[in-house]
Amino acid sequence: MVALDPVAFVRSTPPFDGLPQPVFDAAAHAIEIVFHPAGTRLLSRGGEPSRHLFVIRKGAVRLEREGQTVQLLEEGEIFGFTSLISGEATLDVTVEEDLLAYRLPRPEFEALLAHAAFAGHFASGLAERLRNSLEHSQVASFQPDLGVPVATLLRGRTPVRVPPSATVGEAARTMAERCVSSAIVDSTPPGIVTDRDFARRVLAAGRGPETPVLEVASAPARAVPAETPVYEAWRILLDAGVHHLPVTRGDDIVGVVSSTDLLRFTAAGPVAVMRSVERLSSRDALPGYGSRVAEMASALFAGGLDPIVIGGFVARLNDSLLARILRLAEADLGPPPTPYSWLAFGSEGRMEQTLLTDQDNALVYGEDSPAARAYFARFAERAIADLQAAGFPRCPGGYMATRWQGALEEWRERFHGWLEKATPTALLEASIFFDFRPVHGQLDVSALHALAARAGGARTFLSAMAKSALTFRPPGGLVLRIRGDTSTVDLKLKGISSIVFLARVYGLEAGARTSNTLGRIRAAFDAGLIAKDTLETLTEAYGFLLRLRLREQLRMIAEGRPPVNVVSIADLSSLERSRLRDTFRAIETWQERAAYHYRTDMF
Repeated sequence: MVALDPVAFVRSTPPFDGLPQPVFDAAAHAIEIVFHPAGTRLLSRGGEPSRHLFVIRKGAVRLEREGQTVQLLEEGEIFGFTSLISGEATLDVTVEEDLLAYRLPRPEFEALLAHAAFAGHFASGLAERLRNSLEHSQVASFQPDLGVPVATLLRGRTPVRVPPSATVGEAARTMAERCVSSAIVDSTPPGIVTDRDFARRVLAAGRGPETPVLEVASAPARAVPAETPVYEAWRILLDAGVHHLPVTRGDDIVGVVSSTDLLRFTAAGPVAVMRSVERLSSRDALPGYGSRVAEMASALFAGGLDPIVIGGFVARLNDSLLARILRLAEADLGPPPTPYSWLAFGSEGRMEQTLLTDQDNALVYGEDSPAARAYFARFAERAIADLQAAGFPRCPGGYMATRWQGALEEWRERFHGWLEKATPTALLEASIFFDFRPVHGQLDVSALHALAARAGGARTFLSAMAKSALTFRPPGGLVLRIRGDTSTVDLKLKGISSIVFLARVYGLEAGARTSNTLGRIRAAFDAGLIAKDTLETLTEAYGFLLRLRLREQLRMIAEGRPPVNVVSIADLSSLERSRLRDTFRAIETWQERAAYHYRTDMF
């Protein structure tokens, strides 16, 4: 008979035995006792991830991959942590012998990861999985997030530094004041000292706080360049047997990442957000999505990822969320009476959205009928409300599927009308809808793509659209000559939209197969419509505007303010003001060339 003392048993099991008593006590109340007979499948590869960390008290479990036994775990061993951390069940877990286990729920487990030694124990296990994946060239299948630069994890944090003359006591006080577990020693070459060094090389060795820090530091410190992929940082941590890794740019150490940082990033990166979306089972779980996307975008941007790349991440997450929302709607309203396709427009259609913005969407369905109209009216209203709950505001102009929906034939007529009329209203609607991207549904909308492509040969339409695009003008020189007052500039209205709208016109003429702005500009160059210097200048200008806007919007969010497109000139450095002036001049030059190319003076 096994004595059931779960708290004492878990407390004696590594890494719980290394936790401070108050920390362990805060989690101990959540420990549960479970029993499963032999043959029970606890986790299935590709299925739902574990919601608990399991500590085996008696019995055994078998870990398998594609029918091959990977590991057999017995009394005192732990399982479920890789699934908890990555959000993905990558192994089959089956009870080999009747299992008595103690389990800790996800929230308590994640709280304990804040403690470096505890997190380090699981980092080693997760890194071992990574090593196996690397040896079989399966990094992407392990976790796509691991390909981003390791500097992503720094999030603007600078390293804590101590002079080489410091004592252990002085270094420890500095680290405690900054609430960090490591410090860079500014020796030649630089070294690193960690809380683990204090425990093993000072306390365990009977040394005192007056010990010179250089005697216990690791020097030279093992470091990696900022652009090193996260998966490579994992491998180095594992091979070197360390838990802290300095990150360099050139000869400078710009930060330190720890095994805890790597664990948290894995749990909060794009794939983890995707997994949470795929597991969404009710509308009640929609709030909070926007904040998770903003947190992810902030981490990726701080790590040096380009906003265009971040936009690709966000678009895929939004697509996954929308698909889940529409499936839930179908489950509640019943199957649709005819196939449909949900279309995205605007920045979401171009896959350039980095933070959640107003909805721009529409709905196309196959056969027109009273039943279809009634069903999709309810369907669209439900979906729009759910998107709003998830953090996408309703479009003030009404460009949403609640208003813009209809049968495929009706949409064909709309596209014909826009091409033939070229009225201000038609041009406005065409400029919005020609960025469309099918996101979810079974209906083939290639006929609409074919109609949009016809615009490339409609010279009158293109000229009218170009003239409309030229209404988005950069600000005059006065606003950017101001050095320190409250003058502002709308980066979207005065810069980003100027490029987006004109790129759309050139992209249509060039027959671009993409609605992405830089893709359209590249297509215009390939078609001989713009020169190479224009391609390079516009690419740099667009990237600069996107980076500047995202940086300022993330700062607004961090300060508790809603993100907007308007920035204060006074908040920009002199170099940024200079680059902004150059960017606006480049846009003006392109607009002048476009006005001549499309003969907009004739309209």
